[in-house]
Amino acid sequence: QVQLEESGGGLVQAGGSLRLSCAASGRAFSVYDMGWLRQAPGKEREFVARISWSGGSTNYGDSVKGRFTISRDGAKNTVYLQMNSLKLEDTAVYYCAADSRRTGIIRQYDYWGQGTQVTVSS
Repeated sequence: QVQLEESGGGLVQAGGSLRLSCAASGRAFSVYDMGWLRQAPGKEREFVARISWSGGSTNYGDSVKGRFTISRDGAKNTVYLQMNSLKLEDTAVYYCAADSRRTGIIRQYDYWGQGTQVTVSS
């Protein structure tokens, strides 16, 4: 069992940056693949980024490649999402998620956080 809590969301101007954090409870965090997904009003949940349990493999959604970076700090039980060059269309609720079975499937997760709002303004 793991609990996830996101932080770092807020209001930012287009072109700006934000860093989201996801603090995980539970000793098993270090062996879980972790991901970030987002959902904008009226839209389906969209894959943003995923990092393997070792940190050695990452995947990104096409819309964020080259702008967002996912990382993890095992000592702090925390996953980060560095978001640069933010666009209006990045506005969404961002969710942290954990895949305890390490399926390698970018949208497959069994634990979810409550989400944090990111709003990008013009």
